Amino acid sequence: MVVSFAQIRSSQDRLFEEGCQTRVVLDHIMSKWGVLVLSALSDDTLRWGELRRRVDGISEKMLASTLRTLASDGLVHRESFPAVPPHVEYSLTPLGRDLMERMLPLVAWVAEHAEEMV
Repeated sequence: MVVSFAQIRSSQDRLFEEGCQTRVVLDHIMSKWGVLVLSALSDDTLRWGELRRRVDGISEKMLASTLRTLASDGLVHRESFPAVPPHVEYSLTPLGRDLMERMLPLVAWVAEHAEEMV
């Protein structure tokens, strides 16, 4: 199924124009940290420390902010378990899994071509 950007834009009025919610969603899921966190969670349910190790270079503040944003977008599920010390797990929601089925081929393409591009 090949779809052009013009076909997508014509499906709704003002789609992807300034002020459209589609731009907000693109910013959340296509940011460097958004892509890396979603990609890490596509493999497994992870605790905070595991996720931080998988997303090399992310600060605690940025990880917290990214997870909060992706959870509020309905892409990441946060489950807190009553334990000492606190035990929190993060996983993709069904919407997040649906997104990653489409995004992982792009991630694979980047991995394949990054060296020749940079």
